Amino acid sequence: MRFGLAAGAALACATFLLGGCSAVEQVTNKGGDTTCGEFNGHDDAKQRSEISKMLKDSKGSEPSNLELSGTQVAVSAFCKTIGKDGDKINRAML
Repeated sequence: MRFGLAAGAALACATFLLGGCSAVEQVTNKGGDTTCGEFNGHDDAKQRSEISKMLKDSKGSEPSNLELSGTQVAVSAFCKTIGKDGDKINRAML
């Protein structure tokens, strides 16, 4: 009985903590306001998430995978060439 109660409590805590991660991601994802310095320091998944939010904010709808990939390449090229660390990634779309 005690083991079942402890396992249930642990499962509830884990569910809460894992669910909180996506909420934190949504709050910390600045989309187009992400700077090149931040963008260059993020892994591929985080970069795609930021690009996706930027495109959703500008278009109002989910971007296609092709649009998402193409925009990620363009932003990455911008940030690694003419973009400064403090430039926002939405400047790559001008």
